[in-house]
Amino acid sequence: MKWNQKHSHRIVETISLLFIVLFIYAATSKLWDFGQFKVQLGQSPILTAYADWLAWLVPLTEYVLAILLLWKPQRLSALYAAFGLMVMFTTYIILVLNFSDYIPCSCGGVLEDLGWTEHIVFNLIFIALAFIGIILLEEHPTLNTIVS
Repeated sequence: MKWNQKHSHRIVETISLLFIVLFIYAATSKLWDFGQFKVQLGQSPILTAYADWLAWLVPLTEYVLAILLLWKPQRLSALYAAFGLMVMFTTYIILVLNFSDYIPCSCGGVLEDLGWTEHIVFNLIFIALAFIGIILLEEHPTLNTIVS
């Protein structure tokens, strides 16, 4: 295996692992305090009408993406989906910050303790990581078949 491909493989594995930990942690935190999560979604000026089904859909999506990131043949698709999900979360935060008087945080666990600027930076870092993973997998399609 070439040096570049070997390191690309490690980078993609690390990015995938970071997303797996993030998604499992975030989904579990939301479900652990499901009532609070659902109330906060209901208080959102943008999501109020969709709070009931989003309360289940968001953690379920996070769990599914974590599983797909473990499965190498689906890793590229999962990274695209993770990228999209993080962009949606970030866009939601920016919209609420700019167009709402009340800003509920429906994040779970330690993410709930972040300020809004830190939260946006955190999300942007994960957006960048997903982008890097996508680029590496697009450049080296065989990374999806390499056995560690």
